[in-house]
Amino acid sequence: MARLDVNGIGLDVQVEGEGQAVLLVHGYPDTHACWRYQVAALNAAGYRTIAPDLRGFGGSDKPPGLEPYEPQRFVGDLLGVLDALGVERAHVVGHDWGSALAQFLTMFAPDRVASLTCLSVGHPAALAAAGWRQREKSWYMLLFQFEGVAERWLSQDDFRNARQMLAGHPDAAEVVERMRDPAALTSGLAIYRTGVPPESLVAPPPELPPLQVPTLGVWSSRDPFLTEEAMIGTAAYVNAPWRYERVDGAGHWLQLEASDRVNDLLLTHLARYPAI
Repeated sequence: MARLDVNGIGLDVQVEGEGQAVLLVHGYPDTHACWRYQVAALNAAGYRTIAPDLRGFGGSDKPPGLEPYEPQRFVGDLLGVLDALGVERAHVVGHDWGSALAQFLTMFAPDRVASLTCLSVGHPAALAAAGWRQREKSWYMLLFQFEGVAERWLSQDDFRNARQMLAGHPDAAEVVERMRDPAALTSGLAIYRTGVPPESLVAPPPELPPLQVPTLGVWSSRDPFLTEEAMIGTAAYVNAPWRYERVDGAGHWLQLEASDRVNDLLLTHLARYPAI
């Protein structure tokens, strides 16, 4: 595990293997460890994997307040990690919030991205346009806005509500243990408070640049938080080759629950668009 000082923030970054670089961006409430099956498969196939703990998560710094967790700061960190490791161009793979951040990185620095893979979360505009069924599934995003209230709701009765939300997470027990640190609990929620303020939950789709690199979108049929429409609709926002794949029988954490299927899709996608 490397420790990198990026934009004044200390980040834990797992760097493994040799070859074309693959940047793996986790979401809430995870760390680099959620990519362990992909790291093994990618390294075996001749890729170099770069899997940071985002600021506010895992072993990385957790500065107080909300300003340090504005989405552009996460994107700056990802670019900073690539710069620190001497990577000019990488494949970028994101899950959950990591998918949104990977897309923002691609929108604003497309020259640094060879290919994009979005797991679970599609384009923000497609998510916003997915209708009431998606808004119903996004109920927790509004709850998470309320500082103190959300922390208490998640942690009460020995994290009973958190355990229910994470019922499909293969690493749920480890996630809850990390949440016992009040700083980690609050810093993890900060990305919701800066990235999806309440008005965005009912506002028209945001105006964002299109994705201009080959993009793979993968959604799993038992995801309790996201609709298939929110991923399929991403096609309208990609000005490059687009491919959609559905993984049946897996929940939200598909890279852990259906790792072989995800690895096959990922390796096929990366092979089509080498980072040269």
